Amino acid sequence: MKPETTLAEEKPTATATAAATTHHHRQTALERIVSNVDLTDATERYQLERDDNRPSSQHDTGRTVISWHHNDAENPYNWPAWKKVWIVFVGVISALNSTLGSSLPSNAISYIAEDFHVTNETQLVLPISVFVLGYVFGPMLYGPLSETYGRKAITVPTFTCFTIFTMACALAPTWAALIVFRFLCGMVGSAPIALVGGLYADIYSDPLARGRAIAMFMAATGVGPLFAPLISGYISPERGWRWTFWVGLIFAGASWFAVVTVPETYGPVLLARRAKRLRRERKDPNIFAPLELERKGFRQMATVTLTRPVRMLFFELIVAATCAYLALAYAIFYMFFEAYPIIFEDIYGFSTGVAGLMFLPNVFGEILAVGVALLWDTYLSRAKARNAPWTQREEARRLPLACLAGPLWVISLFWMGWTARPGVHWVVPFLAGIPYGMGFVLIFIAMLNYITDAYQIFAASALAATSCARSIAGSVLPFAARPMYKTLGVAWASSLLGFASLVMCFIPFIFFWYGEAIRERSKFCVYLKEMKEQQDSTADEEKAAADVRDQADGTDERRDFRSA
Repeated sequence: MKPETTLAEEKPTATATAAATTHHHRQTALERIVSNVDLTDATERYQLERDDNRPSSQHDTGRTVISWHHNDAENPYNWPAWKKVWIVFVGVISALNSTLGSSLPSNAISYIAEDFHVTNETQLVLPISVFVLGYVFGPMLYGPLSETYGRKAITVPTFTCFTIFTMACALAPTWAALIVFRFLCGMVGSAPIALVGGLYADIYSDPLARGRAIAMFMAATGVGPLFAPLISGYISPERGWRWTFWVGLIFAGASWFAVVTVPETYGPVLLARRAKRLRRERKDPNIFAPLELERKGFRQMATVTLTRPVRMLFFELIVAATCAYLALAYAIFYMFFEAYPIIFEDIYGFSTGVAGLMFLPNVFGEILAVGVALLWDTYLSRAKARNAPWTQREEARRLPLACLAGPLWVISLFWMGWTARPGVHWVVPFLAGIPYGMGFVLIFIAMLNYITDAYQIFAASALAATSCARSIAGSVLPFAARPMYKTLGVAWASSLLGFASLVMCFIPFIFFWYGEAIRERSKFCVYLKEMKEQQDSTADEEKAAADVRDQADGTDERRDFRSA
């Protein structure tokens, strides 16, 4: 047995420390404004993260701490391609269920209100808003817990509950019961939104492959809510609003059988299972995985693990700015479920079902966005193959798509606002959905890929923070949509959203130029860089030791042969 060593206890490398010190001295005023992080607070947060990943002092005696071997078949990075593709597919399906459910009653609201005798217009927003409100609370739990107990331990129970609560919505006896079930449905349905990014980071070490997987995932999150108005718009008038939820239940039930087949993907949990198996097989109680040596208990869970997304939201500039940008995009997305009926039913006189069809250009735009993302990944792959210098920068790999998306998104809002009037054919505002769908999905693909790459093992917590922030905006701002459009009119209401979007679309450009400097002052990113350097060093040492053993074994075999 060898003495226990932990990566978390290693001191920062001299190179990293020197680079950080040098950069601090040559920091410009603009960079200080951009970083906006107090050094003392950052150091304290960094120490908190180090403590979270450091074994307790009671484990200082000799232990065997296992890790992945070179080309280890059980390491999710080394799983066969078909297995990874299946995991990506199931992640997309689970996200599609959640996002489809979020706006499922959008075109059934009038029928639900008539059935339950609800006349207050503000309350009519609740079936969608409370579902999105559930997205606020879920990821703050699921992201951090998945980094302690694994992805599958969270995914299967939450998806099971999502299926049950969808059925409960179809059977709801009162308006209040429906609202409660919708909130619970959103709370458990938020698990895929918080976990799938981390799930893909578990199985793909290559940023290119991971980026493509997240592009598929983001397409599902964007397309799902847009198909829901078609379902409710045509089913509710013919079969009743409850059948809208029955359709959602059928889809969720069929998807459940796929969800339960996905294996655990979180490396630290898989190592813990291996350690448990080795202790049993070898009758050696001193074999441990790093995860088993971390501090546990309610206090650690409450003060460190569960607060990590909150700390990242408030103290990590990359996460905070991304949250603000995505929150506005998400809020406008759900405000359109209130605005489209005003535009296409009130101005152009369309029926509920036909008004649902007006979202189709958005779907087409989102599909185009995935195509653009894949083309960009192909270009990026070729540039990396020829060792283009710019491919070494995180920002250059991920953010160009967001720089393209922002202007598209802003243009679409002004296009929609100033062409939606009786004197203009309905096709003109209808087609504004194409650049909107492209911009919306590309913003999410680029920004979520960026923070996933930047925060790696903390990706689930970072994504949970973004999910929480955008869900707050997506659940609250739609209440203002109808009064705003009625008071300001379609043109100026859309313009107000367009100006807000114009301000936000500068964020990717700022990150593109100053992102590396910001990450150098991020204690999460510094910690991850140090840990990766230590892991690479350990892997090299293990490989060298294995080569020495192989040479020694070969020498012994030749000696034995000569003796024979």
